Amino acid sequence: MTHTSVFAYAAPAPKAPLERTTIPRRELGAHDILIDIKYAGICHSDIHTARAEWGDGGAFPIVPGHEIAGVVAEVGTEVTRYKAGDRVGVGCFVDSCRECENCRAGLQQYCTGELGNVGTYNATGRDGEITQGGYSTHLVVDENYALRIPESIPLDAAAPLLCAGITLYSPLAHWQAGPGKKVAIVGLGGLGHMGVKIAHAMGAEVTVLSQSLRKKDDGLRLGADHYYATSDPATFEELAESFDLIVNTVSANLDLNAYLGLLRTDGTLVQLGAPENPLPVAPFALLTRRRSIAGSLIGGIPETQEMLDFCGEHGLASDIEVISAEQINEAYERVLASDVRYRFVIDTSTI
Repeated sequence: MTHTSVFAYAAPAPKAPLERTTIPRRELGAHDILIDIKYAGICHSDIHTARAEWGDGGAFPIVPGHEIAGVVAEVGTEVTRYKAGDRVGVGCFVDSCRECENCRAGLQQYCTGELGNVGTYNATGRDGEITQGGYSTHLVVDENYALRIPESIPLDAAAPLLCAGITLYSPLAHWQAGPGKKVAIVGLGGLGHMGVKIAHAMGAEVTVLSQSLRKKDDGLRLGADHYYATSDPATFEELAESFDLIVNTVSANLDLNAYLGLLRTDGTLVQLGAPENPLPVAPFALLTRRRSIAGSLIGGIPETQEMLDFCGEHGLASDIEVISAEQINEAYERVLASDVRYRFVIDTSTI
């Protein structure tokens, strides 16, 4: 297999600052497209991975980035879905087995094949090579794992939709957020702010549950009907048995029993955040109102395209701060300090 070298920013070792480098990209296969990456969002998962905070950390050096927006520069000989000049995105995975029950159902995020879904970075592809992500100038990907970005969404603000957007859209769609439903979004960050926008556009009555009222004006501007501080014990008394659906975007170890008490009969709490420690749940927090606790992981290719089209139709995009590549390490520290409203996006022309 032959390769082309492209510029990128990589973490050379766990917890080391990211630095400019070159990485190989495979030559185009028959069904591949070459994407000229324009913007790449910074996801908290990038930071966890670059700092080896999940498992063994993976194969360094690592080029993070799975919120990718760009333009098709070249297509393989048998590509039918895209042509040069098309606006496209790539999300959290770039391949899957394509044969298991979940893949056939368009749920590639839950692929049960030997490799599972192949992450956009820090994963082993079917060619045996380690994938490298979107903090780079170009990406080669199979056409079936790229998404079309509507013309109505600016590319820079579209990039975070490929992770943050679909991570919230999928559970909101699956648990049928809409008119007559009361939905709470826990946390108003990179994920939570998209949850507010999407749930509001779906027609649900939306409440933000945040540690403080510091971002209340933002929450209401983004589409929330109500905003409460969870640091105030009265919140849990006032809102007891209020919600049909609670979507928890926070990765900290919250008292889930307190939040389960906010659900109506047959209500569901969907956990999106991945905290360091297990989350204990008291059985009677579930039993007394037939409540459920569930999890959700991004979305498959069909649902991600559905999300992009929905956002295009409703004028939704991420609230972003565009940065240059040399600001990546500073941006990581600011994400950890919750100093971003609400997603950093790298202008990859600065790489």
